[in-house]
Amino acid sequence: MIFGIVGLGLIGGSLAKSIKFHAGHTVYGIDLNETTLLQAKMVGAIDEKLTEENLPLCDVVLVALYPQASVDYILAHMDLFKEKALVIDCSGVKRFVCDRLFPAFQGHRAIFMGGHPMAGRERSGFSFAQDDLFENASMILCPAPHQDGETVRRAKEIFLSIGFGRVRFATPYEHDEMIAFTSQLAHIVSSAYVKTPLAAKHKGFSAGSFKDMTRVARLNEEMWTELFMENHDLLLSQAEALADRVTEYRDALRARDADRLKALLREGREIKEALED
Repeated sequence: MIFGIVGLGLIGGSLAKSIKFHAGHTVYGIDLNETTLLQAKMVGAIDEKLTEENLPLCDVVLVALYPQASVDYILAHMDLFKEKALVIDCSGVKRFVCDRLFPAFQGHRAIFMGGHPMAGRERSGFSFAQDDLFENASMILCPAPHQDGETVRRAKEIFLSIGFGRVRFATPYEHDEMIAFTSQLAHIVSSAYVKTPLAAKHKGFSAGSFKDMTRVARLNEEMWTELFMENHDLLLSQAEALADRVTEYRDALRARDADRLKALLREGREIKEALED
């Protein structure tokens, strides 16, 4: 099988390494940074540069760019994709991408499917790419409404074979709603939390809680701003709901209402324990 990977940052680079490590398929890759491209070839993550000449040979094309850039690349290269090739973007929002590409691929010889590898690190770039980044991780796939079961099964088998722990299917809306809560809101909370003036004095006073709360504040603001804005409605809803819940704790403290505070903390503990069970 031949894979083409567009964008060799943390996700694209890790996909290339994972494909090589788990399946040994041929991988063509492309990145705007020529140094990254050279590095990927030197370490064996890719076999050759992805070009307009070998793109039509690819059975699977994974586009690991920002959402708008993913849409632009895929639309610009539609006529070069192989018949029945799986073309899958890896961006963190799906309505924005799928709403633009599902109609374009209706009746097309290639197959587009939305995708999102659920793994990452607080560092970006090919230098931090790992061949085991997707171990025990989910690959979320958003098939178009018209896609048949055989295509869906084929996509699932491909991602399981290259190192993912599981494959989940969702509509673009279901994906964006869940990601607003599980990922995007967490990044906002972490960014806001680390701005507390006391953060500069944390050494010697902090343990795991501080590290956990601040880990994802080290983010790529260009990428996350685009992701937030393209999912602004669902993210805003989650942010407002969180603000309301935090206000309950604030009000209990302001009123020195120990019983109310204890009840709020108990609720949170019980929900967390239920999630773990």
